[in-house]
Amino acid sequence: MKLTIIRLEHFSAQDHLDLGKIWPEYSASSLSVDETHRIYAARFNERLLGAVRVTLSGAEGALDSLRVRDVTRRRGVGRYLLEEVIRHNPNVRAWWMTDIGVEDREAMAAFMQALGFQALKDGWELTR
Repeated sequence: MKLTIIRLEHFSAQDHLDLGKIWPEYSASSLSVDETHRIYAARFNERLLGAVRVTLSGAEGALDSLRVRDVTRRRGVGRYLLEEVIRHNPNVRAWWMTDIGVEDREAMAAFMQALGFQALKDGWELTR
């Protein structure tokens, strides 16, 4: 089965279980979504492997909590996830990723810069 990137609008019981493994710090009730607050996830074999939260405000988008499950890291899931989030939101011209909660800032900095983001004091920025 192919890796697909989806925008989660409704959560199945399995989605809640998988998101609990991706984001153990968030409760299921804190994962509410609407047109401004979104969650995008990478799905493979009916399981979520990674996810990112997105907040949209006009032509600006804020990304946070990008995480890929440990067993799946370093296989391109995070890259594909962010590339698809950006592609699915063509009206957003400026993206910001906060470094709050980043487990390994050095690894995340290299990852974000490989995607074209510029390092700033508290995160990374991409303008198109």
